[in-house]
Order: sequence, then C-alpha cells, then structure tokens
Amino acid sequence: MHRDDPLHGVRFFDRQFRGQVEAGDFRLNPFELVALPHLRGRVLDLGCGIGNLSIEAARRGCRVLALDASETAIVSLRERASAAGLDVDARTADLAAWTIGEDFDAIACIGLLMFFDCDTAGRVLRDIRERVRPGGVAVVNVLCEGTTYLDMFDPSAFCLFARNELGQRFADWRIVDERVDEFPAPGGTKKVFATVVATRPAPAG
Repeated sequence: MHRDDPLHGVRFFDRQFRGQVEAGDFRLNPFELVALPHLRGRVLDLGCGIGNLSIEAARRGCRVLALDASETAIVSLRERASAAGLDVDARTADLAAWTIGEDFDAIACIGLLMFFDCDTAGRVLRDIRERVRPGGVAVVNVLCEGTTYLDMFDPSAFCLFARNELGQRFADWRIVDERVDEFPAPGGTKKVFATVVATRPAPAG
C-alpha cells in the first residue's frame, strides 16, 4: 500500500517514464501541443517529465530550464538534448520545495500542481505568476474536480482544482486559451484536466 508513502507519485511516474523511454515514445501529449506555440525566449518547463516539450521548444530556438523530480526522466532528457545539440538545462529537483529564482519569458507547468497539497500548489502557482516577465506567458495544466482516477496520488497530499480555478487565478492576465478536457482512464474512471494559457500584462504607461 502507498497510503503513507510521500514518494508514491514519483515512483509511479518513474515507472511510466522508464516505459516511454524504452519504447522510444517521445510524442507530445495534447497539453504540450497546446503549450508549444506560445513558448519563446527563456523558458521554464516545470515538471518536465521526459522532456518532450523542452526538446521541441529548444528546437524552435528557446533556451530551456527543465525540472522534474524523476531522475529517470532527467537522465533521458539530458542524453537526448546533448545528442541533438539543444539548449536544455535539465535538473532533478524537489518541486514542492523549489523556488523559481529568475524571470522567464514563458513558464509551462503541465500536470504537476495536483501532486502537491493545496497550500503548496497555491504557493507554486503564485511563484509562477511572479516569475513570468511582463508580456510573457504561463501555460498551466492540472487535474481538476471530477477526476476519479487517483492511482498515481499519495492520498495524504494531492489537490484537485475546481474546474474554473485556473481562470480565476489568472483573471488579471490576458487569457489566450482556457479549456476543460475529459479522458477515460483505467477501471471505468476518468481524468478531467483544466488548462489555461495566459499572458502577463505589460506595465501601464
């Protein structure tokens, strides 16, 4: 049982990432496809997984800092980026404790925040908002209320967002895209995702 195992989520995705790497499955997921056209300049891929979005952003000329808690994912990303000569700085990090230490033109945070307790998720989201440069973009994707597939979670610490919560959190930015998507999951369950793409306003005057 994983009920009291705070590393359950990391181990769950380590197994998934290892399977993807072994299969050579480096396709962008639907949310990465939404994010990619909006990325430019200095990019933070927060919770990058095996780094498919980081690789494609770097191929388009972005300078990418890619972070994930999975050593399996980061090792694979480093090898792929190095082999292709791409500007990707890939690092392992405890993302629940990590603080963004510089400003970025774009921050992508796809499928990460729901693995924290709600207080931590809120703090990381505020950190994202503060570290996007004026005129820059944030792409945030989370599992939200209505999700019934919970096998990947440590039950003592996860946060399902309200369906309209991301839009509310970025209400003072220009929202480029806002959507809710549902996907079937094992055992007759489902995953419900909320995604927001938002541009930070430039200072007045």
